[in-house]
Amino acid sequence: MGFIDLSGSLGRHFGSIGVALNEHATKLSLTVSNERLVTGPSAKRADNCLTLMCKALNVSDKLAVSIESAIPEHVGLGSGTQMSLAIGSALNTFYGLGLTVREIASLMDRGLRSGIGIGVFEQGGLVVDGGRGAKTITPPVLVHLDIPETWRFILVFDQRGQGLHGQQEIEAFKTLPVFPKREAERLCYLLLMQGLPAVAENDLSQFGDVITQLQRSVGEHFAPAQGGIFTSSEVAVAMQWLAEQGAVAMG
Repeated sequence: MGFIDLSGSLGRHFGSIGVALNEHATKLSLTVSNERLVTGPSAKRADNCLTLMCKALNVSDKLAVSIESAIPEHVGLGSGTQMSLAIGSALNTFYGLGLTVREIASLMDRGLRSGIGIGVFEQGGLVVDGGRGAKTITPPVLVHLDIPETWRFILVFDQRGQGLHGQQEIEAFKTLPVFPKREAERLCYLLLMQGLPAVAENDLSQFGDVITQLQRSVGEHFAPAQGGIFTSSEVAVAMQWLAEQGAVAMG
């Protein structure tokens, strides 16, 4: 749902908030095999994860991985982190290695900016992480809340393109100006004193207003690199229509 301090102007970099979605999930199974075999959606990505993890753990990759479902790639849903953790956790269980989710994430170089993917993999719900400091390995989860059961999320995709990812995303971060300290302070206050209490008190309108402000602030910061607050002009039109219909938490 967004970052809090992109430049570390308050001492810690990033910090973010996000939620786990039930309808979009990565599910897979792993069994012993005479030869390596990876099948199902996002098989290429899973195969790369399998290679990296087996090498890091020094275990055999003669396994059959069957992917039942995978989160869509490069649309801002953290698909890479979830696939890495799913493969890593399956190997961890299969070989009885006793690793934690965070140890797996570290081996796969996940959580370099956001700790949301790790946090929701561990426990679902709504998660806020504390960003990165000088000694951070993976961003610590500071808050975990259950989302009220009546809340619903609408995902809007532009099938014609993908958001910034990979090396392109890394380069985009390098070209951005310094995120204003005052704005980071404002977002921290909004999240701590308005957004999170709204979740605890089932106040969707208040929560939505905070998320909209956070998303707009970060979107405006990224605008020079992605051509606007949204990466797609069509999505921007859809967001405007949804807002007119009474939707909240836009971004």
